Amino acid sequence: MYEIENVLRDYAWGSTTAIASLLGRPESGRPEAELWIGAHPDSPSVAHIPEDGGRRPLDELIASDPEHFLGAESVSAFGPRLPFLAKILAAAQPLSLQVHPSLEQARAGFARENDAGLDPHAANRNYKDDNHKPEMIFALTPFEALCGFRPAAETRTILHHVAGAFPSADECPALVQDLLSDLSAADEGAGLHDAFERLITGGQAVAEATALVVAALLSGAALEPHEAELGTVISLNEKYPGDPGVLISLLLNRISLQPGEAVYLPAGNVHAYLHGLGVEVMASSDNVLRGGLTPKFVDVPELLHTVDFRPVAVPMLRAGTTMMDQEVYRPPFGEFQLQRIELGQDSGPVPLAQSGAAVVIVVAGAVYLDSPKGDLELSRGSSAFVAAAEAPVNIHRAAGSNEPALAFAVTTGL
Repeated sequence: MYEIENVLRDYAWGSTTAIASLLGRPESGRPEAELWIGAHPDSPSVAHIPEDGGRRPLDELIASDPEHFLGAESVSAFGPRLPFLAKILAAAQPLSLQVHPSLEQARAGFARENDAGLDPHAANRNYKDDNHKPEMIFALTPFEALCGFRPAAETRTILHHVAGAFPSADECPALVQDLLSDLSAADEGAGLHDAFERLITGGQAVAEATALVVAALLSGAALEPHEAELGTVISLNEKYPGDPGVLISLLLNRISLQPGEAVYLPAGNVHAYLHGLGVEVMASSDNVLRGGLTPKFVDVPELLHTVDFRPVAVPMLRAGTTMMDQEVYRPPFGEFQLQRIELGQDSGPVPLAQSGAAVVIVVAGAVYLDSPKGDLELSRGSSAFVAAAEAPVNIHRAAGSNEPALAFAVTTGL
């Protein structure tokens, strides 16, 4: 087992306080958006090597003996790399509207951009690697997000309410009626495609219509019973005035997670995190196609090719309990699962749910990990990489600690 240090990403949308407060350390004074815990080559964690007191990037350590660190089954399924990436994510402002490709799309897109000679770090590059990026988010605080297309009939109801915010039908932008027409199509997926494409390609006309809609909503029109959805339109327009993502938000499920709730996001799911602190887990990839709420590159044709336009229920992810009383969140992806480990004063040890390699991060109290090959104590804010060869591992509340402990562990879902 190796204690690891993790890389903090300071994207502008990050909170200046949330991650520091969670992990019990001083604030840096700048936005702290994501703490990366894993072996992604862009920002690998660094392992402390107990044998010689040295330090080594986790991706290099794993590459030195993949079967020892990952296990033969993981190497066979996902290759000689850690298949997941965990993050502590703290959004103080909305992230970009985005979608992630399927594995087949990622492989084809990565090869295509390589063959075209596109620089790996080019701003107009869609595919940074050849992997897909299914993900999940577990809320540590109230967490607000947009996630997947809602049924077209529900969006039509909201758009009729928007139209009613104008003094007369003549003053309502034609775009609103065009969207209502799109969403009345017999083929619901085709209608959502047309409405989304109309907004993402509409340029200045969409910006002007968005300004009129927001002005009408701010003029004293009642937002109820769609306060969350229409309030999101208003707040997004404050940050990104006229952006197509402002009205695209009305096509999507608007969700509010309470602490302890989680959702998973498969390939093709259009989503945007709006606000909150959570544990995010994903396949180890950085492939993102953006669709709005960002000044970054938006490749509209590739985006339309990648998005799944079928309406979906919010993909909530419930915890399961194993025969060993492990609390585990298992999305329908082989690359990862999340274990929540809570240790009270009278709690006995909890077995680490481990299939291949695992990472552990402590967010309250202190714990120690023990296996037949050794042990490791972790205080609040500390984290560890556990090799496949270390299994089985038990997690205890640290001796002498007077407070409950809470930790999260990620391993593969094999």
